Amino acid sequence: MKKLVIAYSGGLDTSYCAVYLSKDKEFEVHAVSVNTGGFSQKEIEIIKENAYKMGVTSYKNINAVSTFYQKVIKYLIFGNVLKNNTYPLSVSAERIIQAIEIVEYAKSIGAKYIAHGSTGAGNDQVRFDMIFQTLAPDIEIITPIRDGKLSRQEEIDYLKANNVNMSWDKAKYSVNKGLWGTSVGGEETLTSAKPLPNAAYPSQLQKEKEEKAVLTFEKGEFIALNGVKNSPEKNIEFLNDLASKYAIGRDIHVGDTIVGIKGRVGFEAAAALIIIKAHHLLEKHTLTKWQLQHKEYLSSFYGMHLHEGQYLDPVMRNIEAFLNSSQAKVSGGVTVTLKPNHFTLDGINSKHDLMNAKFGTYGEMNKGWTEEEAKGFIKILGNQNKIYQQVNSEL
Repeated sequence: MKKLVIAYSGGLDTSYCAVYLSKDKEFEVHAVSVNTGGFSQKEIEIIKENAYKMGVTSYKNINAVSTFYQKVIKYLIFGNVLKNNTYPLSVSAERIIQAIEIVEYAKSIGAKYIAHGSTGAGNDQVRFDMIFQTLAPDIEIITPIRDGKLSRQEEIDYLKANNVNMSWDKAKYSVNKGLWGTSVGGEETLTSAKPLPNAAYPSQLQKEKEEKAVLTFEKGEFIALNGVKNSPEKNIEFLNDLASKYAIGRDIHVGDTIVGIKGRVGFEAAAALIIIKAHHLLEKHTLTKWQLQHKEYLSSFYGMHLHEGQYLDPVMRNIEAFLNSSQAKVSGGVTVTLKPNHFTLDGINSKHDLMNAKFGTYGEMNKGWTEEEAKGFIKILGNQNKIYQQVNSEL
């Protein structure tokens, strides 16, 4: 039989693909889910059980949480990446790693075909196809939902006709949970005017008393929370559990899709937003102004290329090398106050803090130069403006 690997989430679209490809097209279907955070062991078992009901030959769940951190999240933190100054790229970042893991698995079992359940109207089709065709150009990509322009009801009717009688009632809100955040879509996000209601977000307000949290970074990596060391990915999980009880990290991202249309999506990313803001504050104290300036535009390009599926372009490795180098002195602790629906950054403590008092206190006293040196500096600094104004005032 023709061996095929399907990117399988267990939802309606991928369930349709599994049944259609195994029964109608007679593929030997191997279903693969990639865990980039958000799957409990119980959920994995349910997805596995349902996959076999769809007629797949095998099911595999790949744990890629650490890979996701090491290859992507780490650089999103180093770059303080927020798409349009808002969105921490929760879902788009996941898709890259999921695609890479799936294509590598397909090659490992000698599959000649890969399938996914994306439609023709979104970003994921681009991300999956670009990774698949780049890493495995000889593997054929099959997309039944996109090619058939299928409606949700058509998929449900087909599954029922094939004796797959599971509940496919569409939830009012589509929720996609991962290590770096949770996306939330609903009828409100299809408009330009409506906000998502509080009930749409998976984490509800449970705590109202303010609480301090200390995030410790070492060379830019989040190594400890409140003095307890752990792997960065575990610290992200722990911080998210802590901060989500304050309903922190909710927003709606508006941006340009890869296919050229505007899109809106709600998200909840308590840990991601706190970590990025805390890390950025630590950088303001430990990096020079030129490091900060060049990091800003390179990080913006990194986030944009990642969002648009360009992860495998070598320029991404070039930017990662710069980001790695920039973190050499980004070590210390950042104190954050958690409050209902928001947080504040209190301050930092670092041996690399460039606000070193022996050189002077801003607006108070200079210790590293004399008054005459300051006057001479200002005079020379203003030379170009003075020359320009004098030359052009005579015309």
